[in-house]
Amino acid sequence: MTDTTTSSEFTHRQIMTILGGLMMGMFLASLDQTIVSTSIRTIADDLHGLDAQAWVTTAYLITSTITTPLYGKLGDLYGRKKLFIFAITVFVFGSLLCSLATSMYGLAGFRAIQGIGAGGLMSLALAIIGDIVPPRERAKYQGYFLAVFGTSSVLGPVIGGFFAGHETILGLTGWRWVFLVNVPIGLAALFVVSRTLHLPHQRQERRVDWWGASALVLGLVPLLTVAEQGREWGWGSAISISFMVVGVLGIVLFIWSARRMGDDSLIPLRIFRDRVISVTIGASVIVGMAMFGGMMTLPLYMQIVHNATPMASGLMMLPLVGGMMVASIVTGQLISRTGVIRPFPIIGSALLVIGLFLLSTISADTQLSVVMAMMVVVGIGLGNCMQPLTLIVQNAVSPREIGMATASATFFRQMGGTLGVAVFLSLLFSTVADHIASALKAAAATPEFGRAIAGALRDPQLQQDPEAYSVVKGLADPSQGAGALEQVQTDSSVLSRLPDAVAHPFQQGFAESISQVFFIAGCVAVIAVVVLLFLPKVELRTQSAMSARADADAADALSTP
Repeated sequence: MTDTTTSSEFTHRQIMTILGGLMMGMFLASLDQTIVSTSIRTIADDLHGLDAQAWVTTAYLITSTITTPLYGKLGDLYGRKKLFIFAITVFVFGSLLCSLATSMYGLAGFRAIQGIGAGGLMSLALAIIGDIVPPRERAKYQGYFLAVFGTSSVLGPVIGGFFAGHETILGLTGWRWVFLVNVPIGLAALFVVSRTLHLPHQRQERRVDWWGASALVLGLVPLLTVAEQGREWGWGSAISISFMVVGVLGIVLFIWSARRMGDDSLIPLRIFRDRVISVTIGASVIVGMAMFGGMMTLPLYMQIVHNATPMASGLMMLPLVGGMMVASIVTGQLISRTGVIRPFPIIGSALLVIGLFLLSTISADTQLSVVMAMMVVVGIGLGNCMQPLTLIVQNAVSPREIGMATASATFFRQMGGTLGVAVFLSLLFSTVADHIASALKAAAATPEFGRAIAGALRDPQLQQDPEAYSVVKGLADPSQGAGALEQVQTDSSVLSRLPDAVAHPFQQGFAESISQVFFIAGCVAVIAVVVLLFLPKVELRTQSAMSARADADAADALSTP
């Protein structure tokens, strides 16, 4: 099949072949997020820039979020294959640059280049599937994409932990392979996509909203930056407030530009007058907040409270990932057979509420098997939410705008996730000191804790560990207790080297703060359930977007004198 093909429908075999290339591109983006987060501490230590590690994450997040709607609009206008190849190429080039970084600020700049490519990998892949598969059949194929996301969520920490744990591999510093591993995957994806992805496309001569894109940059860069850095700067500090003011100004200018450009805007404002789209995007933002805000604390709970390594904590996420994959596949099949989609995100968000509230009951003594059972509930809930929400938005717009719709849904979910991570991390770290202090006070009243401190002070092996021994001495001397608490908050890995009885109050304090995060995330998810109840009945089209565009073009040609 070539670009000049007149047939607008693909066989199942052709779809699966194309899907292989799309999934490899998506795997690049989703794997990169988890593999880097596992190894960032090692990278920061090696590049002597621990205080700058947040900028490495922020730079990638800003560029990937901002470019998402631009990829969607340009794909609608000029075709998606060249853009998808461009996104993969930029991502691989950025990965190579990251592997050569000699400072954390240099790495942040290279991660920004990576993010420019990453912004197109996810949204373009979903839009391409929207082009070639009818909405009613699309759900069962999009389940494969969630399988990619789930697989990378497990493999990322394992691979990142492996590379970060080796000083050198084939003559290169171990952590540099965290970025180099993207190169062969990206080259393979480029080969498969260029050989198999042949989509007929008629170029649309429309204006590109460059003013809107510039306003979006002006709005989102400071807002995303303060969302990531505000906890350290102080939310009421002069720099945080100034960033917020500039960000709000940029959003106002973007809305003004969108009104002026009309249908040529990056995100046409008229789509929000459609109740289906407005409800679905609103729910996507809220689900993104609850999902990312809640999920990012699970690895922390595994590592801090249960002394799991980064690799082990990645494997411990399998119940959540498995629940999400199974639910997405089953949901996709049911949607395909029945054409009914409205109940699934409502049921999914309700299960997400139940799972998060269950997780809000955990403590330092909760068995891991119990926590994993709760994670399955959360995974099933997410599996019923993620692909139906994207599918509903794609189905609600004209086939000529499927890229814009997909990118918009992805963009707003990422914004919700960013906001959720910022808010919930701030909540976690602002409450953990008080919770640890309360747990230590309760433990100090027991004779067992006093005996454990006395025994630890006499332990010759512990005396060879200056950091751990300093914590024990601080607990033994009330005047130094604040220093011990600050030390554990700065480097929680010391807990794994303390006697269990000494470490337990710290772990209980962390667990209480984490459970509080899950409770708030559950309350946020309740809002998603309420919003989704306003979703009207949705009739899924039985014709692919590409076929519908071809029919519309043919009708336009016949009507033209």
